[in-house]
Amino acid sequence: MKTSVVYVVLALSFSCFSVVEVQPLDHEAGEGNSTEIHSIDENGCQLAVILRELEAKLRNTEKQLQDLRQEFQGNRVAFGASIGNVGNIGPFNTEIIVTYKNVFSNTGAYNPATGIFTAPVKGVYYFFFSGHNVSTKPMGLRLMRNGEQMVTVYNHPAGNRHETGTNGMNLQLEEGDQVYIKLRSDTWIFDNENNHSTFTGHLLFPL
Repeated sequence: MKTSVVYVVLALSFSCFSVVEVQPLDHEAGEGNSTEIHSIDENGCQLAVILRELEAKLRNTEKQLQDLRQEFQGNRVAFGASIGNVGNIGPFNTEIIVTYKNVFSNTGAYNPATGIFTAPVKGVYYFFFSGHNVSTKPMGLRLMRNGEQMVTVYNHPAGNRHETGTNGMNLQLEEGDQVYIKLRSDTWIFDNENNHSTFTGHLLFPL
């Protein structure tokens, strides 16, 4: 009775599978037994190629997922803060950076101790700021990027009334660029528990 044994051999040098069948053969009495080896191609090499292609696609998919994860993390940039319940700040004979210490939200790029936002990624950002004051004295605020004024707001003296000035702008930033608000010399700004004077910003999209 014929029996067959199938051996699977990994041809490592070619990264292919070779399949051979070893069959004992029946012969006439007195002639003894011998074996015959038949190669049965089960498309082993094609299977190896497919596996390699699947592996490459898997690596590419993993890279795409990592890129999307990093992009998602990079997009999570936003902050919002007010000066807080401090009353009047100023006037001073020199400009100062306004520290908006009452933080409502912050993903980490804004430092409330210094009042400075540092861009974590290259991209286009939007910033908005507001200032409140009693108009017996002027109020001047400047939105700065790396020491350069971008936009400003200025309230001129107008008697004895409460006034608020606001401004904002989209800015293209490089990673590490710093954005902050400066109070002009000889002007003042006011805030209390109502949070009139604020500074906010967020990433619109990375570049």
